[in-house]
Amino acid sequence: MTATALALAAPIALGACVGSPGPVGNVAVPEPAKPVELNAYLGKWYEYARYEAPFQEGCEGVTADYSLKETDGRETSSASNIRVVNSCFEGSLSGKFSQATGRARIVEGSDGAKLKVSFFGPFFGDYWVLDRSEPSADGQYEWSIVGEPSGRYLWMLTREAVPSEERRTMLETRVRELGYDWDLVRVTKQPAPPEPAP
Repeated sequence: MTATALALAAPIALGACVGSPGPVGNVAVPEPAKPVELNAYLGKWYEYARYEAPFQEGCEGVTADYSLKETDGRETSSASNIRVVNSCFEGSLSGKFSQATGRARIVEGSDGAKLKVSFFGPFFGDYWVLDRSEPSADGQYEWSIVGEPSGRYLWMLTREAVPSEERRTMLETRVRELGYDWDLVRVTKQPAPPEPAP
């Protein structure tokens, strides 16, 4: 599996472990704006846009799925046992499908907004949920903005593969407000949603 496939593609700030980091897009990354409830964050996310990183170069159709790891066949509620499955298509939506599984734990004292994530044995990277939506009717967050302290990595995640124009505009506005250089943002291609049945 290639380095791109291993680090795959979704919010994992492990650039120090794979390839050279990109330019700094935010010289003063803010602390997370809101606490994060783990159960509202679990589930499948689609990557709307990101700062390109060596370990994710060319990835399209990027998704990240967060769930509680199972112990002896049962889910555990421990915040230190989060399973992360990152997926992408290498080079294009018709490219090779790659997937990697990692683990995450919530940083104590961060109100759930800071995690440590690993796909490489003992090596953990910072994952800060800088902002997120309010929970929807089903109890899930609908979007999140993820970064880390160096300002070199940034991800925007949504629950829908192709967010509405209103949501895209909101995400750009919020990213700029957080101090990020929008010129470094790369929008991720996602498969078009199926047409509704007549």
